[in-house]
Amino acid sequence: MRSAWAARDYGAERYRQALVIDGLSGPGELDYNASRISAFSERAIADTKQSGVSAVNLTIGGVGNGPRMYEQALESLAYYEGEITAHPDVLMKVRSCREIREAKAKGGLGLIFGFQDTSMLEGDLERLSLFRNLGVRIVQLTYNRRNLMGDGCLEPANSGLSTLGREAIAEINRLKLLLDLSHAGARTIAEGIAAARAPLAITHTGCRALVDVPRNTHDSELKALANRGGVVGIYFMPFLRQSGQQHAADLIRHLEHAVNVCGEDHVGLGTDGVISGATLDVAYGEHQRKFYEERRQAGIAAPGEAADVFNLIPEYNDPLRLLTLAGDLSRRGWPEGRIEKILGRNFARLFEAVWGD
Repeated sequence: MRSAWAARDYGAERYRQALVIDGLSGPGELDYNASRISAFSERAIADTKQSGVSAVNLTIGGVGNGPRMYEQALESLAYYEGEITAHPDVLMKVRSCREIREAKAKGGLGLIFGFQDTSMLEGDLERLSLFRNLGVRIVQLTYNRRNLMGDGCLEPANSGLSTLGREAIAEINRLKLLLDLSHAGARTIAEGIAAARAPLAITHTGCRALVDVPRNTHDSELKALANRGGVVGIYFMPFLRQSGQQHAADLIRHLEHAVNVCGEDHVGLGTDGVISGATLDVAYGEHQRKFYEERRQAGIAAPGEAADVFNLIPEYNDPLRLLTLAGDLSRRGWPEGRIEKILGRNFARLFEAVWGD
């Protein structure tokens, strides 16, 4: 492993010491036979150990307005609790900033339980307290379409927050959970930032000034987020370019734009992928086609997604992707302190501001 790290043109020892936090990710490799992500296979666990990632925002439950969302969330929590118990040398449940530091110290991966929707609440805000007690620490209000809290980014009406959504933000703040406005409509984002009484995040997005698609965020909201002490995580997704496969240069362009708009203290990474790399072969292409068609039929595919565009950056398609990215940023003249902020220090600061230590 040491030789692999050393080959990335960034100080391997500096990367080892860095607190690396992915704003949306998790262990996993694609199981072609089942056409799904196998989160805790032998390979996925080995890749997790190698990656140098200290903590990830791990999605709990499903998204959308379908049935059994509450039950799915509880089942998902039980599943991940079982995997943490089965892999105590690698995985650790994170409920505090102290536990992220502990995961880092032992060379493991801290799992921060997070929602990418609030459909599992079924309008009952008291469930936020229940889920907090079960370990959830990040709550995203909407996922692309409208729900009880407000409009997602695919809703043409762009009607913003509902009254319940404003009440939910107040309860999220009271419980010291991190509010996440990813996948929200432009007006929902603006109103959510204004309504929040604590720093917040957009854990995985891109810059709409560069690529005008609904999943990306306008400069005005990025700046408002930063002014409230928040952090934006830039993803590795197709929305980084207008069409075709996204590459390293597209990601770096969005990172540099976000830093210019928000300042280097308010930008991080939310890859929206898994730690293991993928074999980009015919089987993977077929998986991507099926995945896209399922999302299209469910009405949750966003403009920019495509059957023939992979949801990853080929240059960063292995467990050491963030070390490789750090090397690329270093060669562009980024100072080491800024790189370390992007790798995880900014998210760590945000978590401490919201959760306490």
